[in-house]
Amino acid sequence: MLRFVLLFVLALPSYAAAAPCGNTSDGFDAWKQDFAKQAKRAGVKKKGLQALAQSQYATRTIAADRNQKSFKYSLDKFMQIRGADTIVAQGRKRKARNPQFYAALERQYGVPSGVLIAIHGMETGFGNFMGDSQVVSAITTLAYDCRRSEFFIPHAIGALKLVDQGSITTATKGAKHGELGHTQFLPGNALNYGVDATGDGWVDFYNMTDALASTANFLRQKGWKPGRGYQPGQPNFEVIQKWNAASVYQKSIAIMAARIDG
Repeated sequence: MLRFVLLFVLALPSYAAAAPCGNTSDGFDAWKQDFAKQAKRAGVKKKGLQALAQSQYATRTIAADRNQKSFKYSLDKFMQIRGADTIVAQGRKRKARNPQFYAALERQYGVPSGVLIAIHGMETGFGNFMGDSQVVSAITTLAYDCRRSEFFIPHAIGALKLVDQGSITTATKGAKHGELGHTQFLPGNALNYGVDATGDGWVDFYNMTDALASTANFLRQKGWKPGRGYQPGQPNFEVIQKWNAASVYQKSIAIMAARIDG
């Protein structure tokens, strides 16, 4: 009898199974219909589901995902092409112009000014360019694409929930991998760690105050230890590694942050 029950259960359709991925645009529309069921089960509501339905296959996102050369450079080359000296110089000026703002963030979250400023500068040139790709289309395309589907599916769900909450819309622009705002949060992280630091009732990642508070909150929640070092081998370097997986990026942030705070 037990064997019969097990066979019966195994024969049932798996409604929780993920929609099939694809490597071209051909199956994207069919995938969206399947993914909508998965998103609804995950708590996505009407606005988010509408955003999913309106999303389009992002060919530029796929091209960028296949061509991430900069993370393969040496540390010196990476810092040169990312303009580390300029980020440090501008970062020092920004800190000097608004020291109370950064000091307040450090008091609340324990993250030094230099780290937040270095991330802000590295990600968007201090908000000067926050991306030209539609966030929802980019992130759903990556969730559909077979290369890293499992990684991006939670972020696609996150983006749809951000639409539900009003933090983004279908028109919101971000980076080609769906990162958004001043510090280029992946949507799932934005959903989980976003902070309404301005107190206006919603988290706006295109507002510098909300974005930097959210970044500090992410780092603190990931294990940042106030007052401890953040260079390679020190406790908080492991937390920087959780922001971005590329070692040249991690080391660059640590170097620039120390120079900004020095």
